[in-house]
This record gives sequence, C-alpha cells and structure tokens, in this order.
Amino acid sequence: MGTLRAISREIIGLFVDDGSLALALVLWCAGTGAAVMLLPGLPVAFSAALLLAGCCGILLVNVLRAARTRRAAVGRSASRC
Repeated sequence: MGTLRAISREIIGLFVDDGSLALALVLWCAGTGAAVMLLPGLPVAFSAALLLAGCCGILLVNVLRAARTRRAAVGRSASRC
C-alpha cells in the first residue's frame, strides 16, 4: 500500500509541483468561466484576454515568490561558509 501511495504522489508531482500555483489557476479559470456564463453579453475576445492576463499574472507572482525564496535560501547557505 505504501508503494502505491509513493507512486501516486510521484505522478501527481509531475503535474502539480506547486500546490498554490495549481489552486490559484484552477480558481481563476473557474471564476472566469463563471463570469462568462453569468454575463452572456461579454465578448469572447475580452473573456479570453481576461483569462490569459490572469493566468500570466498568477504565474508571474509565483515565479517572483519562488525566486525570493531561493535567493533567501542561497543567502543563508552563503553566510554559513
């Protein structure tokens, strides 16, 4: 049973490396989809641009946060030398 859990974690890890990134993207896509359904007069191009801009923004924030975390970790290890 432990082997199956380890294998499933590895497979999920292939697709979801950062849980907060995945959750934010799923929520953004669901919210944009709900907005499109609730506002049928919304132009398709605007909906697509909103979806793209949101996903790019989420990715940018995640990359900046990861870089800041990595820089802090490198700074801590360099000060130990």
